[in-house]
Amino acid sequence: MSVISQVILKSDDELRYPSSGELKGIREFLKSGQQRISIAETLAENEKKIVDQAQKQLFKKRPDYRAPGGNAYGQKQYSQCLRDYGWYLRLVTYGVLAGDKEPIEKIGLVGVKEMYNSLNVPVPGMVEAIQCLKEAALGALGAEEAKEAAPYFDYIIQSLS
Repeated sequence: MSVISQVILKSDDELRYPSSGELKGIREFLKSGQQRISIAETLAENEKKIVDQAQKQLFKKRPDYRAPGGNAYGQKQYSQCLRDYGWYLRLVTYGVLAGDKEPIEKIGLVGVKEMYNSLNVPVPGMVEAIQCLKEAALGALGAEEAKEAAPYFDYIIQSLS
């Protein structure tokens, strides 16, 4: 939930106007809006490149994932891995745009460990994959934008760990 939504809901629950501190928080959120939009645009425009770099990095570190018996062995499994990379990258953009981790939690992390476990996908491997995705994505951003986006990747990594 965005800062604005949080302030409105809290104020309404307490039957009051937003406080000056809350309004200052909204002002800061709005000031960073252009940067958040720029990050989302860069990640979306470079999705294929980011996913390609991340998968190359992961499979270089872990060639056993592409070997017979590995979770990315065969075209179908490999394609599903790449699909998941894109999905996690999209989740990060949702969090960045909202300025909050809640969209990531609500849309993408509820039940994800259980799903991977039921599919016999090693969760530590997913953590490693998201780390590779983070590195590739942050490489596509400037230093300040990378600093803003990094915590959203870290949140996914921490949730999966």
